Amino acid sequence: MRKSRDLILLDPPEIPIGDVAAVRAILLAAAKAGKAMSYAGVLDALGHRFTRPKMRALCRTLDAVDTRAVAAGEPELAVLVVREADRLPGQGWWVGKVRALGYAGSWTGDEAQAFVRKQQKIVFDYWRRKKRKKAKPTTGGSGRSTSRPRAARRA
Repeated sequence: MRKSRDLILLDPPEIPIGDVAAVRAILLAAAKAGKAMSYAGVLDALGHRFTRPKMRALCRTLDAVDTRAVAAGEPELAVLVVREADRLPGQGWWVGKVRALGYAGSWTGDEAQAFVRKQQKIVFDYWRRKKRKKAKPTTGGSGRSTSRPRAARRA
């Protein structure tokens, strides 16, 4: 009988770049933390090294993530994925998204930075509120919520 050997993983297993649920989960964690991520950072979280073909595949997945977000009445998450060099989304985001958001300015520079920060803030605020709503109020020994003063609960 052979003894089983412990398997030591030197690299984490790769999650397919097209896994919409996995990419969404990564972006939701970033949104709740109030942070944008680089394309390389998202690919790394999936267990992939950055290459341009992989980045293009990720962009297709980001489109699917955003399509689902819109259908659920949530803000789109792709705005959180940015280039490391200037912290702005890539060309595909600008071509596919901004006209619908009412932006007609440059894709680079201060005006673009301000626009992206505003769109990211919408995402951050939405998911922070959502996170707070899920938190349950603490209760005292009586089983009543202690989240408001007693006088306020009577009103």
